[in-house]
Amino acid sequence: MKIMVAFPPLAGKGCPMLGQNRQFQWFNNACYIYPMVPAFAASLLKSKGYDVVWADHIAEEKKYSEFLELVKNEKPDVIMMETKTPVIKQHWRIVDDLKSRFPQIVLVLVGDHVTAFPKESMDNSKVDFVLTGGDYDFLLLDICNRLKNYSTGESSPKSLIGEPSSSHQLPAGIWYREGNEIRSTGVFELDHDLNTLPVIDRVLTKWHLYSVKNGNYKKTPGTYTMAGRDCWWGKCTFCSWTTIYPKFRVCEPEKLLDEIGMLIEKYGIKEIMDDTGCFPKGEWLKRFCEGMIGRGYNNKVILDCNMRFGALSFEEYKLMKKAGFRLVLFGLESANPETLEKVNKGVKKETIIESCKLARKAGLFPHITIMFGYPWEKFAEVMKTVKLGKYLMRKGYAYTLQSTIVIPYPGTPLFKKCDKEGLLNTKDWDRYDMREQVMRSEVPEEKIAEAVRSVYSVAFNPEFMLRKILAIRDWSDVRYIFRAVKHVIGHLMDFKSKK
Repeated sequence: MKIMVAFPPLAGKGCPMLGQNRQFQWFNNACYIYPMVPAFAASLLKSKGYDVVWADHIAEEKKYSEFLELVKNEKPDVIMMETKTPVIKQHWRIVDDLKSRFPQIVLVLVGDHVTAFPKESMDNSKVDFVLTGGDYDFLLLDICNRLKNYSTGESSPKSLIGEPSSSHQLPAGIWYREGNEIRSTGVFELDHDLNTLPVIDRVLTKWHLYSVKNGNYKKTPGTYTMAGRDCWWGKCTFCSWTTIYPKFRVCEPEKLLDEIGMLIEKYGIKEIMDDTGCFPKGEWLKRFCEGMIGRGYNNKVILDCNMRFGALSFEEYKLMKKAGFRLVLFGLESANPETLEKVNKGVKKETIIESCKLARKAGLFPHITIMFGYPWEKFAEVMKTVKLGKYLMRKGYAYTLQSTIVIPYPGTPLFKKCDKEGLLNTKDWDRYDMREQVMRSEVPEEKIAEAVRSVYSVAFNPEFMLRKILAIRDWSDVRYIFRAVKHVIGHLMDFKSKK
């Protein structure tokens, strides 16, 4: 039985940040992030004896006609596609096109949008299964096992899903068709042990596609790991992944250490970004850092991770630096107390500044993310966030940044609030791409885009540029600066004036 994990080419406003991205965005300057959970799905299936095809035609920069030709030649029994809100309608069209050309193929959609609105995709396309929740790698294996049994005569159409009392019943979280009826096995459960997952098969999932074109990497080739699902805070009202990972789980630190050792020795990886929504802290972090140092990996590879403001002490930052960490990604989001409270960040402006200073003092390089367009903010409050972002960058307390327009993704508390209070300008999912204001605000859309551009323009501030020049230590720093400038120009183009 053959399964294809597919990312068909998508038409839009640049390169779609689809795989492994919590907040979708189109980029003018291509950036490819390793889609970790789909990669786990492919590797898990292969470890169980299935024939698996990895078809990321976005990262391979191929045409839709080439994708169709691959499907024709490979003849997969099942195709799984990860989707998100701004491209869900495109995926419906792709599903229906595939069904018309290859009616025998079982089509599966996964991701945060279909978790929020599973029946919507069943109603609007001919998709066979929708897997809800973030453990769709495990759920896909369950479906494939059932389909395989059915194809060998060990099951029947009626028992494909299983009666409620059946020992063969599929787990919760799956939407499917039974004749003309749309049915569900119930609300998904995150009860899978991440330690049981195989190490990602990097060859199968074409790791090289994601090893260079990524703005986070200082040294290449780089790659991703994912120790946990997803964030131990998990309360930010705007984060789309709170819908698929309402409960935090993490593998043992030794499992991640073993994987890092393999990536160093087998693939010559020079930088690793762990994309857990927030890297584990406390005793887990201590064990991991001591393991990096004890095994000598800290001298062979650079590490990056996501972290929360106020989560760590100066001593912990120093331990991370010693263990090989370089970039620490923080979600700043806003400088305004009301906004930080409403989006449930659990931090204050003073904590934001202090954490950046402590991490930088320890030798780490903070990356900050900022969002604009909250419906309750006035222009003066927008500019406070601009001011804070530019201040942190100019003074060297933050090293790099990402600035976008906040989007209320379906399923999130922010979406539910805006929907209830009539704050949504549109429910045209195509427009939920972080480039325009989809929430009502007294601040004009052009002013919001101007704020985004203003933050990015700090890259051309003399004080900022001088700090970057003085920080150069080797040619990797020079190459990183040139790549960063290219990305800044791309982001300025992403939010260019519509006038």
